[in-house]
Amino acid sequence: MERKAYRYVDLITVLFVIVLVMSNILSSAKIVDWGVSLGGIPLAFDAGTLLFPVSYIFGDILTEVYGFKRSRRVIWMGFFGLAVCSLLLYGVRILPGEALWEQSVGQRAFDAVFGGMTSGGIVVASLLGYWLGEFSNSFVLARMKLMTRGRWLWTRTVGSTLVGEGIDTVAFVGAATLFGVFPPALFVTLVVTNYLFKVGVEVLMTPLTYVIVGRLKAAEGEDVYDAGTDFNPFRLRDDRTADVKP
Repeated sequence: MERKAYRYVDLITVLFVIVLVMSNILSSAKIVDWGVSLGGIPLAFDAGTLLFPVSYIFGDILTEVYGFKRSRRVIWMGFFGLAVCSLLLYGVRILPGEALWEQSVGQRAFDAVFGGMTSGGIVVASLLGYWLGEFSNSFVLARMKLMTRGRWLWTRTVGSTLVGEGIDTVAFVGAATLFGVFPPALFVTLVVTNYLFKVGVEVLMTPLTYVIVGRLKAAEGEDVYDAGTDFNPFRLRDDRTADVKP
C-alpha cells in the first residue's frame, strides 16, 4: 500500500527530538530549587523537567492523530537522536582544549555542565526512562482511544501521562541514582517533584492539546484508531493496516 503523505508529521517529529535532546542536556546541567516543600519533601527538580513534559504532549498528538505505528517510529528516532547527542558530546569532551579556552572556561567547567550527558550513568538512565515512558504513554493512549471510541480526549492524554511519566520518572531517577549521578538522599524528592510537575504541565496544556489535535486531524484528513495494531515496540516494518473507526 502506498504511504499517505502528511503535511505536518515531519515538523512534529523534529520538534519532538529537539525537545527531548534539550531536556536531557538541561537535566544534567542543573538542579532547581524554588524553596517550596510538600509534606516536608523539598520540591527540587532537574532543569530538564521544565521542558521534558512537552515531549509527552507531542507523543500524545502523534498517537492520537497518526496512530501508534507512526508514533513508534518517532519514538525510536528520538531514542537514536539522544544516543547520537551523547556520543557527540563525549567526542568533544575528550578532545584537547585550546589554551585560552582552558583559562577562561576549562575542562572542569565543561565536565560540570555537560559531563552528565557523556557519562554512562545519565545516558543509560535517560535512554531507559525515555524508552519505557514514551512507549507506555503511546500504548495507553492508543488503547484508551479504542475503549472510549474516540471520545473524552482529556481522559487519555492525562491517563497515558499518569502511566508514562510515572514509569519514566522512577526509571530515570532510579537508574541515575544507582550510577551515582544523583545522591540517594534526593531520590524521593526528585521522583515526587518530577512526577507532579510533569503531570501538572500535561493537565494545564490539555486545552492547547485539544486545539492542536483538532486542527491537525482536519488538516491531515487523518484520525487513526489502532484496532488490530501490533503494539510490539520493536516492530518497525511499515505494514500499515486499514485504519478502523468506531
